Amino acid sequence: MKLQVVTASTREGRKGPAVAHWALDQVRAHGRFRAELVDLREVDLPLFDEPKHPRFGDYAHEHTRRWSTIVQGADAYLFVTPEYDHGPPASLLNALQYLVREWAYKPAGFVSYGGVSAGVRSVAALKPVVCALRMMPMLETVAIPFFAQHLDEGTGRFDPGEVQGQAAVAMLDELHRWAGALRTLRA
Repeated sequence: MKLQVVTASTREGRKGPAVAHWALDQVRAHGRFRAELVDLREVDLPLFDEPKHPRFGDYAHEHTRRWSTIVQGADAYLFVTPEYDHGPPASLLNALQYLVREWAYKPAGFVSYGGVSAGVRSVAALKPVVCALRMMPMLETVAIPFFAQHLDEGTGRFDPGEVQGQAAVAMLDELHRWAGALRTLRA
């Protein structure tokens, strides 16, 4: 099964790619998914601009068709998200709202990062959104408080430690279970 690790932050000076690469390493070490990194900055979606509701799948723009193909290709998702003003970045909400059927009946895991709150309010705000898209959010998450202290600015290497690695394993185990179970609903 294929799992996409989605980097949500798109701003200049972002640290999300370092966290996403750590998450990608966790997925590869877990060994039960084929992993693919998807960076929303590279996807570069404009603010939602489709004339028809996405539930119809009748896309007017090439960028939406490309995004649809990317998302359709995965069995599960791991969203790597910071917290901005008690919520997720607009780039992630925008990317989610571009599509409907491509997300349906697939599980979603979360790696959040931030200061004292560890990005958990971002995840709390995302869960009802992914549920509305017929996705299954995982109860198990990875929440990384004070993430900057785990980032080596010189090398760009990010390592939040053993506890976060154990949390990643628990979340990935659940993602794998749900991805297999939900596959039958997509058939």
